[in-house]
Amino acid sequence: MQQTIIWATLLVALVFVVPLLISRILRTVDAGTIRIVSWITGKTHVYRGPGKSMEIPLLTTGTTLPSKAINIDLDIADQTADVDRQGNPRPIKVRVLASAIVSVGDSNETIRTAANRFFAMPLPVQNSTLTDLLTSTGRRAINLLHHDELFNAKVSFSGQAAELAKPVSALSTVEDDDRLAIIIKSACSRELQDLGLVFNSLNIKEVQSEVAEARRRQSAVEAKANADIVQADQERRAKEAQLAAEQAVNDKQRDLEERRAQNAAVIATAEAQKQSALGQLREAELRATQIAQAVADAERLKVNAEAQAEAEAIRLRTVAIAQAQAIREVNNAIAEGGDAYLALRQLEMLPLIAPVIANALAQARMVTISGGENGGASNSTAEQISSVIQTVMAAQLVQTSLRNDPPVPTPAPTVVTPAPAAPTVSTAADPLPRQSQVRPPQIKQ
Repeated sequence: MQQTIIWATLLVALVFVVPLLISRILRTVDAGTIRIVSWITGKTHVYRGPGKSMEIPLLTTGTTLPSKAINIDLDIADQTADVDRQGNPRPIKVRVLASAIVSVGDSNETIRTAANRFFAMPLPVQNSTLTDLLTSTGRRAINLLHHDELFNAKVSFSGQAAELAKPVSALSTVEDDDRLAIIIKSACSRELQDLGLVFNSLNIKEVQSEVAEARRRQSAVEAKANADIVQADQERRAKEAQLAAEQAVNDKQRDLEERRAQNAAVIATAEAQKQSALGQLREAELRATQIAQAVADAERLKVNAEAQAEAEAIRLRTVAIAQAQAIREVNNAIAEGGDAYLALRQLEMLPLIAPVIANALAQARMVTISGGENGGASNSTAEQISSVIQTVMAAQLVQTSLRNDPPVPTPAPTVVTPAPAAPTVSTAADPLPRQSQVRPPQIKQ
């Protein structure tokens, strides 16, 4: 049981006590800090972070110093060392707003000096000390410089300022530094070394003076005048460019109007040609229509004429056939009935025919010469007259029979086939040469 307690104690010592002792011996030095360790023997060691510092409690004493740069804002107001053309002092009051950057030196001796002199003071005292030191140095530098040297780094030093700037210029590799920064660095280097600090740089934010303000106003006026001139020149050029553009636009517009007019003329000409072509086409179509209508009308008339002629021919043929049929029927009837039928019909028609024949015989101028036993001439005449009467009666019968037939659709003049030739009894009104006055012969039945 005792051995277990011993081993547990040793284990706890190894786990907790040994790391604690090691952490107390090997102390961490953070980045941006410097650890100064002083041994009991009087020996001092400097450790720069990040790293570890070796310290043994009761035997060493350690102090941590910041190694970061210290930024100090400066407001320096004083007079320059300007003179007029006759050599009389003409100082110019200036005000310089700047920021100075200082830091702890790199050597161990400088670090120990800074720890004993500068960082031993409270923080407000540190800032005021650096501000007073750099401000006083800046005033002395302004008193040594001319007005233009504060604004132009290319101006050469003159007088005491050149002597103060020689040590720094010999050590500095940058020849274009500001004159005020060079003089301040040269003048305050010894005081900063006494504090364990080094001067890094001086950033001049603004230099204010009445002369600079006047020059600035003059420069602003000149710049404004130049800007107005440039603006007027640009406006003139812009106006010229605008006029040129408007002229080009007008030329283009005029060309466009001319082209539009030409296109309108071409379109009008084409439209006129189109209308003319359409008129010719309409005229041709009208002519073709009229010709086709005329041809159609002619064909229709031709067809109608042919149809009418054909119908008329058919009608005539039908009438002729009907009349021929009627004549054949009359002839058949006469042939079948003989003289009895003819005599009967003659008796029926005698009241109508007798006056006509009597009138015709009354107007006839015939001379009958009779001779021989049988009265040949008178008999012959009587036979001819009887033949004529029979022919007229036959024709009248035919006409009467035709009147009793069905009517034909279109009336037409009746064509009667003449009977065989017979002696003609002239009933013409034209008088013949009268040879002798004789009585008309008596007709014997």
